[in-house]
Amino acid sequence: MTTPCLKQSSEIRKEFIEFFRDKCGHTEVPSSSVIPHDDPTLLFTNAGMNQFKDVFLGLGKRDFTRAVDTQKCIRAGGKHNDLEDVGTDTYHHTFFEMLGNWSFGDYFKAEAIGWAWELFTEVWGLDKSRLYVTVFEGNKDDGLDADVETENLWKELTDIDPTHITRWGKKDNFWEMGDTGPCGPCCELHYDSTEDGNGGHLVNLDDPNVIELWNLVFIQFNRGEDGTLKPLPNKHVDTGMGFERITRVLQGKTSNYDTDLWTPIFERIQALTGAAPYAGSLDAHIDIAYRVIADHIRCLVVAFADGGRAGAAGREYVLRRILRRAVRHARQTFGVHEPFLCNLVSAVADTLGDSFPEIIEHQSHIESLIKDEELSFLKTLDRGLELFDKAVTDGDGKTIDAKSAFELHDTFGFPIDLTEVMAEERGLLVDRSGYESLMEEARETSRASSATEKKMNIPPDVLSTLEQEGVKASDDSFKYDSKPKTTSLLAIWDGDALCREVNDDKTVGVILAETPFYAEAGGQVGDCGLITSGDSVFEVTDTHKQGDFILHIGTLTNGVLTCSVDVEATVNRERRDAIEKNHTTTHLLNHALRSELGDDVHQKGSLVDEDKLRFDFSHGHAVTDEQLQAIESAVNGAIKEDLEVHHQIVPLDDAMKICGLRAVFGERYPDPVRVVSIGASIDSLLSDPDNQDWMQYSIEFCGGTHLKSCCGAEHFAVLHEQALASGVRRMTAVTGQLAQDVYQSGVALLNEVERASSLSGDELVQAYTELVKKSEETTLSQTARHSVQKALQQLFVSVKKLQKSAASSLKDGALEYARALTESDDNVIVGTLPTVDKDAIMAALDAVRSKKPDGAVLLLGQTEEGKVLIAAGVSQSLIASGLKAGDWVKEVASVCGGGGGGRPDTAQAGGKDPNKIPEAVEKAKQFAMERAT
Repeated sequence: MTTPCLKQSSEIRKEFIEFFRDKCGHTEVPSSSVIPHDDPTLLFTNAGMNQFKDVFLGLGKRDFTRAVDTQKCIRAGGKHNDLEDVGTDTYHHTFFEMLGNWSFGDYFKAEAIGWAWELFTEVWGLDKSRLYVTVFEGNKDDGLDADVETENLWKELTDIDPTHITRWGKKDNFWEMGDTGPCGPCCELHYDSTEDGNGGHLVNLDDPNVIELWNLVFIQFNRGEDGTLKPLPNKHVDTGMGFERITRVLQGKTSNYDTDLWTPIFERIQALTGAAPYAGSLDAHIDIAYRVIADHIRCLVVAFADGGRAGAAGREYVLRRILRRAVRHARQTFGVHEPFLCNLVSAVADTLGDSFPEIIEHQSHIESLIKDEELSFLKTLDRGLELFDKAVTDGDGKTIDAKSAFELHDTFGFPIDLTEVMAEERGLLVDRSGYESLMEEARETSRASSATEKKMNIPPDVLSTLEQEGVKASDDSFKYDSKPKTTSLLAIWDGDALCREVNDDKTVGVILAETPFYAEAGGQVGDCGLITSGDSVFEVTDTHKQGDFILHIGTLTNGVLTCSVDVEATVNRERRDAIEKNHTTTHLLNHALRSELGDDVHQKGSLVDEDKLRFDFSHGHAVTDEQLQAIESAVNGAIKEDLEVHHQIVPLDDAMKICGLRAVFGERYPDPVRVVSIGASIDSLLSDPDNQDWMQYSIEFCGGTHLKSCCGAEHFAVLHEQALASGVRRMTAVTGQLAQDVYQSGVALLNEVERASSLSGDELVQAYTELVKKSEETTLSQTARHSVQKALQQLFVSVKKLQKSAASSLKDGALEYARALTESDDNVIVGTLPTVDKDAIMAALDAVRSKKPDGAVLLLGQTEEGKVLIAAGVSQSLIASGLKAGDWVKEVASVCGGGGGGRPDTAQAGGKDPNKIPEAVEKAKQFAMERAT
């Protein structure tokens, strides 16, 4: 095989970017986060186009029409899943880089094809005779002919061998974003790495020697809800090249894993384990383990650097599965018993850190997160492996039974795919259907019923129709003052179609020309309020953004509303005020957390509504009471200081230079962007962006609504601080009058506990019992709750002493009665005691039995709570005669409305009615006489 050129992977990445940026006029854009925080439809970013999805759907725009980047991608779980293939071949990965160039309504097929050929053959010197191109063969069901245009362009613009161009079907050469939306034909470039260079017949056959390198997608259609295709007004280009694959070809290797992207990680594994060096065998178990661990640690490091975490559901569970697959190989294949993957993070940082600096920035935190996850799994790993071995030994030699597979998952944390890999290594299968049945039973058991409100989403083709009909984008610039706004009603969406009128109480969405309503975004809920026209009243219960339009969701409560009429839009000001208190305070909390807990604290999510604020943040440990008090004090200090809240829209580049500015990692921000600063004016920030003094203020990108100054928040109190996922904590807090009430409740309850400490006797016990109940029922801040609990614990010490003293008195009284009973000459004794507890009656029983070792005794007594206690002891000789203690107390307890039992020699019982004790005594004597003679 001819080696085109020997380049470092970093050079290859750089040359791709420079080619399209400098020669072809593309804007270089950074990779978006591999964790799609703002796209719930994706587990992970799995293609370069994900960050431009809104552009292709017509929901967003950029200030450029050509773009180039290298995008971090993960394909593990969901529709695109390469996890099962990792380690067993030479070219599949969970994490990979996608080199891509895009055109948004700018150039099209000719330019994309010409530049692709130039880069491959002239810049990188690939052997033209080894390049193959596939094009779309057409599809009758869609009414599409073969893509002859693309085929002819390849023949006209390049000197590729025409016999190397082949046509393929929809599966291989027609790209679609989903069931509906933008789509179009594509052409793929494949490279023949076979020894003789005659591998053209292996194209698209998953042969490791003839692999796809680059896919050029020509987005020119839109698929509607009915499945039909319509030409797009603007045509786009979306290309994606596998970076690991092109590196392999340009470095003259036959496996992706033989390149300089992987060598440092393999060397680190060998250094830590002392294993034989990586040899590249597809069959050797140790080389499979090398590939799995190296691939998985790259994926984990990149995901964690972008804010991902291992957890129990969704994408977090996928990351946990990946980590545990790697830990299992480290344990079984390399014999490592301690955390190991965390020590490979530095090798990944060495290979990827220059291109993705967030890895280096968060390296120590990533190491800590991975180590914690490893320690958690290592606690159960060995026992799980023992169970697996037992399932193999006890099985039928063909299958791991469903019960064992379920127990491995449920008890020992083994993902089912890990169990299947282990089974495959033994030549076995797993009863997957049986396992899924057990899983479904478990889900049904734990599944809680919940109802979720369906949002009224307007499909992209309907949004396009609105634009084509001249309906202008909603102007929501009035949202920040929220004053009533007179405007016109543009459109009504009923959940299924656009309509001209609403005249019933069906939930619909209304679009206005201008609006003072805030649409849900950035964690802040949408506004509520009224839209009125004369006597007609539409109650808005939620507000969402749909493309460039603001959708006011609600119901008509009176009259009729028709498109084009003038209306007055009025926000529920009281609710908005409460939301703004919580939103401004969220910014103060974010700043206080970082100041108190350190620079590794990053926002992971938030919710701001009228009742509370909820803030998720990265932190490996529970926040201590001392830290929480400091955080609350810092926030309340800013409120008391009445810091002014400043906001201004500024160029993104200028904003990014401001010292101390906070942004949600992975979030895509517009340019220009709105900056919200609490305590420092925006002009002062921009005039001296490097000033370290800005670190003392909260400065964030934010499009939400806020107070004018902090005193409006009144007070701040944290109700709960808890773990949300591994390495992620959640705080729930309140502001305003509710926070003040919470604070006062804590002070009042602590004062009550202090007053109770001066009481004694029954008054102390009663006060303690009431205070415990009150503390459980009262809403308190977390710091106050912990203070009350500590105070109650101290109070309990005094209560316990009283109870111990009372119990001692009860015991002494019972023993006094017991001594009197032993003076009887009878061998069978039935007697009553004064007020007793369990310890007292059993002490009395032992005292009598010690004096009557060959006899039988049954004692009854009443507790302070008005219950009956019964205890009996019978010697072996009387048991032989037929008197058994368990039967005896059971019979007697039935008289008092109770029950019990026990062994033949000793038994206890209880009853509900102490008035029946005399009758029970007679029953006890009768029962004994009948059996002890």
